[in-house]
Amino acid sequence: MAKGNEVVHGFPHLDTVQAAITALYRRLSPDGLLSYASSVLPVDVAFSDQDDLHLGAQAVARALVAHLRLPDARMIVSFREMHHAAGVELTAGPEYFIELNDRFRRHRRDIGAALAHEITHVWLHRLDLSFPATYDNEILTDTVTTYLGAGWLLLDAFREDQLSSQKLGYLTPEEFGYVMAKRALLFNEDPSPWFTSPQGYTAYTKGRAQALREARQPPLTTSGWAARHRYAKDRRYALEHAGRGPVSGPSSYVFEPGPQGLRVSFPCPTCHQRIRLPVRGHTRARCGLCRTILECDT
Repeated sequence: MAKGNEVVHGFPHLDTVQAAITALYRRLSPDGLLSYASSVLPVDVAFSDQDDLHLGAQAVARALVAHLRLPDARMIVSFREMHHAAGVELTAGPEYFIELNDRFRRHRRDIGAALAHEITHVWLHRLDLSFPATYDNEILTDTVTTYLGAGWLLLDAFREDQLSSQKLGYLTPEEFGYVMAKRALLFNEDPSPWFTSPQGYTAYTKGRAQALREARQPPLTTSGWAARHRYAKDRRYALEHAGRGPVSGPSSYVFEPGPQGLRVSFPCPTCHQRIRLPVRGHTRARCGLCRTILECDT
């Protein structure tokens, strides 16, 4: 939970975020992800200052448990003074104890964001999906929370002005926006009406721009003229130096010698698993992990 001027911007964790998306596809499958095609709606996680604090927090927790399709998972929410925004006790269940920072007694609009992150920890624990490093595991948690339709709450909790700032979660605001955009492109979703934070919405547009750039990289046919020109130059160089090892481009594509000639390797713009295709012109490819159909000019 960042305060003051501690908010980091940009995409410093992008590699880990992309690895998290790939891991999610491998663990859940494209069919499994389809069951999360609807995001959490604001009405599902809101309660007013007139509502009972503990009953309201429990109701929000139940809504998030239902959204994540956690079976037999009862969340018991309490409040106390602590350094972090929240924490969860990961046990075998069926009860999980979540502690929220006392500040949420006064900032109820952000309770859903804090609970979304912690309940996703439970979801990941149940599926035995994790990264080895603790910090990378938190990046995984934020990424999965967002990709499954609850992370917009965390981005909407981001507020920043000349005097103060607040951010929940471990992703930067732009990285939250990036994962939201990946999800929006997958499910043809428009999350912009849900934002109450202007800074959160701005971060979403920056993240969306990054996601769209990835969808327009060679050898995809949606890439622009300049990128295609550079790709052709790199391909020509790779053909002239065949047998001397891989040749990397300025993007994330790599030319590699194969048993039947030159191949190009590049990340799928949906799930980021690497795809390898022979260099032979126009090709329609299907990602073996997420099943996305890609029009390519190799």
